[in-house]
Amino acid sequence: MEQLRVLIADDESIIRLDLSKMLEGMGHKVVAEASDGKTAVDLARQNNVDLAILDIKMPEMDGLDAAKAITDEKICPVLLLTAYSQQDLIDRAKQAGVFGYLVKPFKETDLLPAIEIAISRYKQMEALEKEVGNLQETLEARRLVDRAKGILMDKRGMKEADAFRWIQTQSMNNRKSMREVAEAVILTQDV
Repeated sequence: MEQLRVLIADDESIIRLDLSKMLEGMGHKVVAEASDGKTAVDLARQNNVDLAILDIKMPEMDGLDAAKAITDEKICPVLLLTAYSQQDLIDRAKQAGVFGYLVKPFKETDLLPAIEIAISRYKQMEALEKEVGNLQETLEARRLVDRAKGILMDKRGMKEADAFRWIQTQSMNNRKSMREVAEAVILTQDV
């Protein structure tokens, strides 16, 4: 695993120190530390972190609310590290979009797989979101091309295949995407 830039947030300084030593021993770099959730969110925004490890019970903003803010903004994956394992907290953690949940006390051998799984799941989520975005873009382009074909068929008396070929030819000749050509056809129709 490559070196990660990590944010640690826990209201107990001894926990932050121990966790920092463990992470650095694993080859990671602790770039920010916080003792409350609000500061953790601010530091996550400012420090280009790859992973945030948050305690649940912290002042000002608890770790679950901080985790939700960090995941909603798609800053990085969040791993919760806590002494609490009640079902209601686990349910809130799921709703907050955390990528891992580790109960104290923990060992380095517990931390390593939790980090790897959190990073892996986060990368999978990013890839899926990108794929969904690409599919939405493709569907929108297809919809515009179909609309432009309809306009060409109505206004110029073209057959569907000829209208498609015309859009395709204009795309190649003008070095524009078929979507751009379709949008131009639609714009001239609407004027």
